[in-house]
Amino acid sequence: MTAAPLSIVIPTLNAMPRLADCLASLVAGLGAGLIRDVVVVDAGSTDQSAELALDMGCHVLQLGPEGRGRGRQLAAGAKAAKGDWLLFLHGDSIPLEGWIGACEAHLAHGPDQAAYFRLQFDGQERSAKRIAFWANWRASLLGLPYGDQGLLISRSLYEAVGGYPELALMEDVALVKKLGKSRLTPLNARVETSAERYRRSGWWYIPLRNLSLLAAYLCGVSPDRLKGWYR
Repeated sequence: MTAAPLSIVIPTLNAMPRLADCLASLVAGLGAGLIRDVVVVDAGSTDQSAELALDMGCHVLQLGPEGRGRGRQLAAGAKAAKGDWLLFLHGDSIPLEGWIGACEAHLAHGPDQAAYFRLQFDGQERSAKRIAFWANWRASLLGLPYGDQGLLISRSLYEAVGGYPELALMEDVALVKKLGKSRLTPLNARVETSAERYRRSGWWYIPLRNLSLLAAYLCGVSPDRLKGWYR
């Protein structure tokens, strides 16, 4: 029997309760023969994130607080994963209806292109819809999907471009820049991401902060320095 092709890699840090919904959404992929393993890389959560992942049959890597930073977590998860394809997801992101077929269709096209989900948020606020619209526009027009849109990529392509750098910040931008717009395509499916940080810190503040960080990074400011601006 041919092994299922896809490994899911999820970095976590106090990801409850959304992690429970994220992992539950993946169960159908196991039943469809798509998912080979789910690797959860925890960076010292003080909630039940790691315990939940273990209870749900995930392979859990415990990096501890010294392993914090999604770049380190994603790189470690990719090394531990067993599949020929990798799907990187945030712990507060939930693939929505149709994601299995969309992933299978992308896998059938071959290993030379990566893909990302279209983004939506877990609320009907006008601000949430506005931010999702601009995020999807940025990904499509500029070839800059962020990590909360997921990334589906063959292991061969992932390794060819050097994988995720172990950066303090901007690891997602660094990887998609190495891929280039021509090797990125949207999946015909959406991922629902929590908008809690926008509700807590402000619908205008977070996008403006992210845009400022992106501009600074593209102008050569180091991720270590940018991390101090990330609040």
